[in-house]
Amino acid sequence: MAKRNYYDVLGVLKNASADEIKKAYRKNAMEFHPDKNPGNKGAEEKFKESAEAYEILSNPEKRKRYDQYGDGHGLSGNTGGGMNMEDIFSRFGDIFGSNNPFEQMFRGGRNQPSVRKGTNLRIKVKLTLEEISTGIEKKVKVSKNILCDKCNGMGGTGTNTCSTCKGVGQITRTQQTILGYMKTASVCPTCQGTGQIVADRCNGCIGNGIVRGEEVLSIKIPPGVLNEMQLSVSGKGNAEPRGGMAGDLIIAIEEIKHEYFVRDGDDIHYSHNVSFIDVAIGTTIEVPTLDGKAIMKVDSGTQSGKVLRLKGKGISNVNGYGRGDFLITINVWTPQKLSAEEKKMLEKLSESDNFKPKE
Repeated sequence: MAKRNYYDVLGVLKNASADEIKKAYRKNAMEFHPDKNPGNKGAEEKFKESAEAYEILSNPEKRKRYDQYGDGHGLSGNTGGGMNMEDIFSRFGDIFGSNNPFEQMFRGGRNQPSVRKGTNLRIKVKLTLEEISTGIEKKVKVSKNILCDKCNGMGGTGTNTCSTCKGVGQITRTQQTILGYMKTASVCPTCQGTGQIVADRCNGCIGNGIVRGEEVLSIKIPPGVLNEMQLSVSGKGNAEPRGGMAGDLIIAIEEIKHEYFVRDGDDIHYSHNVSFIDVAIGTTIEVPTLDGKAIMKVDSGTQSGKVLRLKGKGISNVNGYGRGDFLITINVWTPQKLSAEEKKMLEKLSESDNFKPKE
Protein backbone atom coordinates (compact mmCIF):
# COMPACT_ATOMS: atom_id res chain seq x y z
CA MET A 1 0.00 0.00 0.00
CA ALA A 2 1.46 3.34 -1.12
CA LYS A 3 2.26 5.90 1.52
CA ARG A 4 0.26 9.09 1.66
CA ASN A 5 1.87 12.35 0.67
CA TYR A 6 3.55 13.82 3.76
CA TYR A 7 2.00 17.24 3.18
CA ASP A 8 -1.45 15.63 3.07
CA VAL A 9 -0.69 13.68 6.26
CA LEU A 10 -0.09 16.93 8.14
CA GLY A 11 -2.75 18.85 6.24
CA VAL A 12 -0.43 21.61 5.02
CA LEU A 13 0.44 23.08 1.62
CA LYS A 14 3.72 22.26 -0.11
CA ASN A 15 5.01 25.79 0.56
CA ALA A 16 4.13 25.66 4.27
CA SER A 17 6.60 27.31 6.63
CA ALA A 18 8.53 25.40 9.29
CA ASP A 19 6.28 26.90 11.96
CA GLU A 20 3.13 25.81 10.12
CA ILE A 21 4.49 22.27 9.79
CA LYS A 22 5.34 22.16 13.49
CA LYS A 23 1.87 23.37 14.50
CA ALA A 24 0.21 20.85 12.18
CA TYR A 25 2.22 17.98 13.64
CA ARG A 26 1.41 19.02 17.20
CA LYS A 27 -2.30 19.09 16.31
CA ASN A 28 -2.14 15.59 14.80
CA ALA A 29 -0.09 14.22 17.69
CA MET A 30 -2.61 15.49 20.23
CA GLU A 31 -5.54 14.17 18.19
CA PHE A 32 -4.23 10.69 17.43
CA HIS A 33 -2.15 10.02 20.53
CA PRO A 34 -2.78 6.51 21.96
CA ASP A 35 -3.44 7.97 25.41
CA LYS A 36 -6.54 9.61 23.95
CA ASN A 37 -7.38 6.65 21.74
CA PRO A 38 -6.73 3.50 23.81
CA GLY A 39 -6.90 0.33 21.73
CA ASN A 40 -7.47 2.26 18.48
CA LYS A 41 -4.88 0.85 16.05
CA GLY A 42 -5.96 3.27 13.33
CA ALA A 43 -5.23 6.27 15.54
CA GLU A 44 -1.88 4.78 16.51
CA GLU A 45 -0.90 4.34 12.86
CA LYS A 46 -1.90 7.94 12.10
CA PHE A 47 0.14 9.07 15.11
CA LYS A 48 3.23 7.28 13.76
CA GLU A 49 2.50 8.42 10.20
CA SER A 50 2.41 12.03 11.40
CA ALA A 51 5.73 11.57 13.21
CA GLU A 52 7.25 10.19 10.00
CA ALA A 53 5.95 13.12 7.98
CA TYR A 54 7.22 15.63 10.52
CA GLU A 55 10.70 14.10 10.65
CA ILE A 56 11.09 14.56 6.89
CA LEU A 57 9.39 17.94 6.44
CA SER A 58 11.01 19.57 9.48
CA ASN A 59 14.49 18.80 8.13
CA PRO A 60 15.37 21.24 5.29
CA GLU A 61 17.71 18.80 3.54
CA LYS A 62 15.34 15.81 3.78
CA ARG A 63 12.41 17.98 2.73
CA LYS A 64 14.31 19.16 -0.35
CA ARG A 65 15.07 15.56 -1.37
CA TYR A 66 11.49 14.51 -0.69
CA ASP A 67 10.16 17.35 -2.86
CA GLN A 68 12.51 16.28 -5.67
CA TYR A 69 12.38 12.49 -5.49
CA GLY A 70 9.55 11.46 -3.20
CA ASP A 71 9.86 8.90 -0.43
CA GLY A 72 12.92 7.11 -1.82
CA HIS A 73 16.59 8.13 -1.83
CA GLY A 74 17.36 7.18 1.75
CA LEU A 75 14.41 8.96 3.36
CA SER A 76 12.62 5.81 4.48
CA GLY A 77 13.65 3.12 6.88
CA ASN A 78 14.37 5.10 10.04
CA THR A 79 11.09 6.92 10.38
CA GLY A 80 7.46 6.47 11.36
CA GLY A 81 6.82 2.79 10.83
CA GLY A 82 10.07 1.79 12.57
CA MET A 83 9.52 4.15 15.50
CA ASN A 84 8.24 3.18 18.88
CA MET A 85 6.82 5.69 21.33
CA GLU A 86 10.21 6.20 22.97
CA ASP A 87 11.70 7.12 19.56
CA ILE A 88 8.99 9.65 18.86
CA PHE A 89 9.32 11.37 22.22
CA SER A 90 13.12 11.49 22.10
CA ARG A 91 13.10 13.06 18.63
CA PHE A 92 10.15 15.40 18.95
CA GLY A 93 9.92 16.20 22.66
CA ASP A 94 10.24 19.92 21.84
CA ILE A 95 6.89 19.77 20.05
CA PHE A 96 5.05 19.03 23.28
CA GLY A 97 7.15 21.17 25.62
CA SER A 98 8.08 20.62 29.24
CA ASN A 99 4.44 20.07 30.26
CA ASN A 100 3.88 17.21 27.85
CA PRO A 101 0.76 15.37 29.07
CA PHE A 102 2.02 12.13 27.49
CA GLU A 103 5.53 12.25 28.92
CA GLN A 104 4.93 9.38 31.32
CA MET A 105 3.93 6.98 28.59
CA PHE A 106 6.91 7.90 26.40
CA ARG A 107 9.29 7.25 29.24
CA GLY A 108 8.25 3.66 29.24
CA GLY A 109 6.36 3.22 32.48
CA ARG A 110 4.77 5.13 35.31
CA ASN A 111 6.91 3.62 38.04
CA GLN A 112 10.35 4.69 36.79
CA PRO A 113 11.68 7.97 38.25
CA SER A 114 13.41 10.01 35.57
CA VAL A 115 17.13 10.75 35.79
CA ARG A 116 17.49 14.33 36.94
CA LYS A 117 20.07 16.74 35.59
CA GLY A 118 21.70 19.74 37.24
CA THR A 119 21.32 23.20 35.77
CA ASN A 120 23.69 24.48 33.11
CA LEU A 121 26.30 27.13 33.79
CA ARG A 122 27.32 29.88 31.38
CA ILE A 123 30.68 31.64 31.37
CA LYS A 124 32.35 34.08 28.98
CA VAL A 125 35.86 33.51 27.65
CA LYS A 126 37.74 36.38 25.98
CA LEU A 127 40.12 35.46 23.16
CA THR A 128 42.58 37.40 20.99
CA LEU A 129 42.70 36.86 17.24
CA GLU A 130 46.02 35.10 17.67
CA GLU A 131 44.43 32.64 20.13
CA ILE A 132 41.44 32.15 17.86
CA SER A 133 43.69 31.49 14.88
CA THR A 134 45.56 28.59 16.46
CA GLY A 135 43.10 27.39 19.10
CA ILE A 136 44.06 27.36 22.75
CA GLU A 137 43.59 25.56 26.04
CA LYS A 138 42.29 27.92 28.73
CA LYS A 139 42.10 27.36 32.46
CA VAL A 140 38.97 28.83 34.01
CA LYS A 141 37.75 28.92 37.60
CA VAL A 142 34.04 28.16 37.88
CA SER A 143 31.87 28.78 40.93
CA LYS A 144 29.09 26.20 41.03
CA ASN A 145 27.16 23.59 42.97
CA ILE A 146 29.36 20.60 43.77
CA LEU A 147 28.57 17.32 45.53
CA CYS A 148 28.98 17.40 49.29
CA ASP A 149 32.15 15.44 50.10
CA LYS A 150 30.83 14.41 53.53
CA CYS A 151 27.88 12.45 52.18
CA ASN A 152 29.06 12.03 48.57
CA GLY A 153 26.04 13.95 47.35
CA MET A 154 23.47 11.68 48.98
CA GLY A 155 22.29 14.26 51.55
CA GLY A 156 22.81 11.88 54.46
CA THR A 157 22.51 8.21 55.33
CA GLY A 158 19.63 5.80 55.08
CA THR A 159 16.55 6.30 52.90
CA ASN A 160 12.81 5.99 53.22
CA THR A 161 10.30 5.79 50.39
CA CYS A 162 8.76 9.18 49.73
CA SER A 163 5.22 9.19 51.13
CA THR A 164 4.08 11.91 48.72
CA CYS A 165 4.82 10.11 45.44
CA LYS A 166 5.13 6.56 46.81
CA GLY A 167 8.63 6.23 45.36
CA VAL A 168 7.71 7.15 41.79
CA GLY A 169 9.38 10.54 41.88
CA GLN A 170 6.49 12.27 40.12
CA ILE A 171 3.05 13.54 40.96
CA THR A 172 0.36 12.73 38.38
CA ARG A 173 -2.78 14.81 38.10
CA THR A 174 -5.83 14.38 35.89
CA GLN A 175 -7.54 17.46 34.58
CA GLN A 176 -10.27 18.19 32.08
CA THR A 177 -9.32 20.17 28.96
CA ILE A 178 -10.99 20.98 25.66
CA LEU A 179 -9.41 17.79 24.33
CA GLY A 180 -10.84 15.68 27.13
CA TYR A 181 -9.25 14.36 30.30
CA MET A 182 -5.47 14.75 30.33
CA LYS A 183 -2.89 13.40 32.74
CA THR A 184 0.00 15.70 33.62
CA ALA A 185 3.10 14.71 35.53
CA SER A 186 5.44 16.95 37.54
CA VAL A 187 8.49 16.36 39.71
CA CYS A 188 7.59 15.46 43.27
CA PRO A 189 8.31 18.54 45.41
CA THR A 190 9.04 16.45 48.51
CA CYS A 191 11.80 14.18 47.16
CA GLN A 192 12.75 16.29 44.09
CA GLY A 193 12.10 13.35 41.79
CA THR A 194 14.26 10.75 43.54
CA GLY A 195 11.40 8.78 45.08
CA GLN A 196 13.39 8.54 48.32
CA ILE A 197 13.78 10.67 51.46
CA VAL A 198 17.03 10.77 53.45
CA ALA A 199 16.57 9.34 56.93
CA ASP A 200 19.54 11.03 58.66
CA ARG A 201 20.51 14.40 57.21
CA CYS A 202 24.13 15.29 56.53
CA ASN A 203 25.37 18.21 58.64
CA GLY A 204 27.68 19.42 55.85
CA CYS A 205 24.94 20.14 53.31
CA ILE A 206 21.87 20.07 55.59
CA GLY A 207 20.50 17.19 53.55
CA ASN A 208 20.78 18.95 50.19
CA GLY A 209 23.60 16.78 48.88
CA ILE A 210 25.29 19.80 47.30
CA VAL A 211 27.34 22.78 48.48
CA ARG A 212 28.84 25.82 46.76
CA GLY A 213 32.40 25.40 45.59
CA GLU A 214 34.92 26.22 42.88
CA GLU A 215 36.50 24.07 40.22
CA VAL A 216 39.40 24.91 37.92
CA LEU A 217 38.72 23.50 34.47
CA SER A 218 40.96 23.19 31.45
CA ILE A 219 38.90 24.14 28.39
CA LYS A 220 40.10 23.34 24.87
CA ILE A 221 39.00 26.05 22.43
CA PRO A 222 39.21 24.87 18.79
CA PRO A 223 40.71 27.23 16.18
CA GLY A 224 38.41 29.51 14.21
CA VAL A 225 35.66 30.07 16.78
CA LEU A 226 33.43 33.07 16.09
CA ASN A 227 32.49 35.98 18.31
CA GLU A 228 29.39 35.10 20.42
CA MET A 229 29.69 31.42 19.48
CA GLN A 230 28.73 29.06 22.31
CA LEU A 231 30.58 25.84 23.13
CA SER A 232 29.23 23.19 25.48
CA VAL A 233 31.21 20.98 27.85
CA SER A 234 29.05 18.10 29.03
CA GLY A 235 28.82 17.38 32.75
CA LYS A 236 30.74 20.43 33.95
CA GLY A 237 27.77 22.49 35.10
CA ASN A 238 25.99 22.42 38.46
CA ALA A 239 26.02 19.05 40.22
CA GLU A 240 22.76 17.22 40.89
CA PRO A 241 22.59 15.29 44.18
CA ARG A 242 21.51 11.72 44.87
CA GLY A 243 22.78 10.13 41.69
CA GLY A 244 21.62 12.82 39.28
CA MET A 245 23.61 14.01 36.27
CA ALA A 246 25.61 17.24 36.38
CA GLY A 247 24.51 20.01 34.03
CA ASP A 248 26.62 21.35 31.17
CA LEU A 249 29.04 24.26 31.04
CA ILE A 250 28.19 26.71 28.25
CA ILE A 251 31.15 28.78 27.05
CA ALA A 252 30.34 32.05 25.27
CA ILE A 253 33.19 33.29 23.09
CA GLU A 254 34.06 37.00 23.16
CA GLU A 255 36.56 38.12 20.55
CA ILE A 256 38.89 40.89 21.76
CA LYS A 257 39.12 43.73 19.26
CA HIS A 258 42.58 43.78 17.67
CA GLU A 259 44.71 46.91 17.60
CA TYR A 260 45.09 46.95 13.81
CA PHE A 261 43.68 43.70 12.35
CA VAL A 262 40.03 43.45 11.29
CA ARG A 263 38.41 40.03 10.99
CA ASP A 264 35.98 39.24 8.19
CA GLY A 265 34.90 35.63 8.60
CA ASP A 266 38.09 33.62 8.09
CA ASP A 267 39.94 36.51 6.41
CA ILE A 268 42.03 39.19 8.12
CA HIS A 269 42.26 42.77 6.80
CA TYR A 270 45.18 45.08 7.49
CA SER A 271 45.89 48.58 6.20
CA HIS A 272 49.48 49.64 5.51
CA ASN A 273 50.66 53.17 4.74
CA VAL A 274 53.25 53.58 1.96
CA SER A 275 54.74 56.88 0.79
CA PHE A 276 53.81 58.06 -2.70
CA ILE A 277 57.49 57.97 -3.68
CA ASP A 278 57.75 54.27 -2.72
CA VAL A 279 54.65 53.29 -4.65
CA ALA A 280 55.90 55.31 -7.61
CA ILE A 281 59.27 53.55 -7.81
CA GLY A 282 58.30 50.23 -6.14
CA THR A 283 59.43 48.91 -2.78
CA THR A 284 59.17 46.09 -0.28
CA ILE A 285 57.28 46.38 2.99
CA GLU A 286 57.26 44.43 6.23
CA VAL A 287 53.80 43.69 7.60
CA PRO A 288 52.67 41.96 10.80
CA THR A 289 50.51 38.84 10.46
CA LEU A 290 49.01 36.32 12.87
CA ASP A 291 52.08 34.14 12.27
CA GLY A 292 54.73 36.85 12.61
CA LYS A 293 56.32 39.29 10.15
CA ALA A 294 55.97 38.94 6.36
CA ILE A 295 57.81 40.73 3.53
CA MET A 296 55.63 41.93 0.66
CA LYS A 297 56.61 43.43 -2.69
CA VAL A 298 54.86 46.62 -3.76
CA ASP A 299 55.18 47.13 -7.51
CA SER A 300 55.95 50.54 -8.99
CA GLY A 301 52.79 52.37 -9.95
CA THR A 302 50.68 50.71 -7.25
CA GLN A 303 47.57 52.77 -6.60
CA SER A 304 46.09 53.62 -3.22
CA GLY A 305 43.49 51.04 -2.23
CA LYS A 306 45.16 48.09 -3.97
CA VAL A 307 44.83 44.86 -1.95
CA LEU A 308 47.72 42.42 -1.62
CA ARG A 309 46.89 38.87 -0.59
CA LEU A 310 48.73 36.36 1.57
CA LYS A 311 46.83 33.14 0.86
CA GLY A 312 46.19 30.83 3.81
CA LYS A 313 47.45 33.29 6.42
CA GLY A 314 44.09 34.20 7.90
CA ILE A 315 41.93 32.40 10.49
CA SER A 316 41.49 28.63 10.53
CA ASN A 317 37.92 27.70 9.66
CA VAL A 318 36.03 26.40 12.70
CA ASN A 319 34.63 23.51 10.63
CA GLY A 320 38.07 22.48 9.38
CA TYR A 321 37.85 23.92 5.85
CA GLY A 322 41.37 25.35 5.77
CA ARG A 323 42.48 28.90 6.56
CA GLY A 324 41.30 32.23 5.23
CA ASP A 325 43.57 34.84 3.65
CA PHE A 326 45.48 37.84 4.99
CA LEU A 327 44.60 40.94 2.96
CA ILE A 328 46.80 44.07 2.98
CA THR A 329 45.26 47.30 1.72
CA ILE A 330 47.85 49.79 0.46
CA ASN A 331 47.20 53.37 1.55
CA VAL A 332 49.33 56.00 -0.17
CA TRP A 333 50.57 58.37 2.52
CA THR A 334 51.02 62.05 1.69
CA PRO A 335 53.43 64.19 3.76
CA GLN A 336 51.70 67.07 5.53
CA LYS A 337 54.68 69.43 5.81
CA LEU A 338 57.31 70.18 3.14
CA SER A 339 60.45 72.25 3.25
CA ALA A 340 60.90 74.96 0.62
CA GLU A 341 63.45 72.81 -1.21
CA GLU A 342 61.18 69.73 -1.17
CA LYS A 343 58.27 71.77 -2.44
CA LYS A 344 60.41 73.16 -5.26
CA MET A 345 61.50 69.66 -6.28
CA LEU A 346 57.93 68.39 -6.33
CA GLU A 347 56.71 71.37 -8.31
CA LYS A 348 59.32 70.60 -10.93
CA LEU A 349 58.27 66.91 -10.99
CA SER A 350 54.62 67.89 -11.34
CA GLU A 351 55.40 69.37 -14.73
CA SER A 352 56.16 65.86 -16.01
CA ASP A 353 53.33 63.95 -17.70
CA ASN A 354 54.19 60.92 -15.52
CA PHE A 355 53.01 62.85 -12.44
CA LYS A 356 49.69 63.88 -13.93
CA PRO A 357 46.73 61.60 -12.99
CA LYS A 358 45.39 59.47 -15.82
CA GLU A 359 41.67 59.44 -16.59
